[in-house]
Amino acid sequence: MPKLLITPIGMRKLPLDVGGFEITVLASEDVTQGYEVFHIAGPEGKGPGPHFHPWDESFFILHGELHCGVDGVETVAQAGSFIHVPGGSTHWFQFGKGGAAMISMTSQGNASKMFTDFAHGISWDNPDREKLVDLAEKYGQIIQKSKT
Repeated sequence: MPKLLITPIGMRKLPLDVGGFEITVLASEDVTQGYEVFHIAGPEGKGPGPHFHPWDESFFILHGELHCGVDGVETVAQAGSFIHVPGGSTHWFQFGKGGAAMISMTSQGNASKMFTDFAHGISWDNPDREKLVDLAEKYGQIIQKSKT
C-alpha cells in the first residue's frame, strides 16, 4: 500500500551524481507503489545520450532550457514546458545555456534504483561504456549509439 510522504527541504536525500548532473529522488516506488518523482539539475551540455526504456517519463522544466529529442523529434523546452516521453521511445536531453533544472516522473519503479547504481557503479570522469550498457540493461534501459 502507498505510504504518506512529506519531505521538508532539509530532509531530502542528497543528489546522486549521474553523468555529471544531479538527480535527487523525491519519491521512489517503494513509497508510491507505482511511480517515481525526481528533481534533476545540471550544467550546460550535460545529459544522457539516446536511450529507451519500458517506462513512461515526463519532464517539467523549472528553469533554464532543455534540448531534447524523442523518436527523432527535437525541441528546446523553456521553463514551464512539459514533455511526455512514452515508454519505448528513444530519447535524449541536454541542459541548455547556463544549465537547467526539472521535475521528472516515471510511470513505474526502478529508475531510482538504476540511478543509484549508476551514481555508485560508474566513474563519470572516464566511464566504462560496457559497464554502463550492462548496468542499464539490468533495469530494462537500452543505450543507443547515436541520436536517432
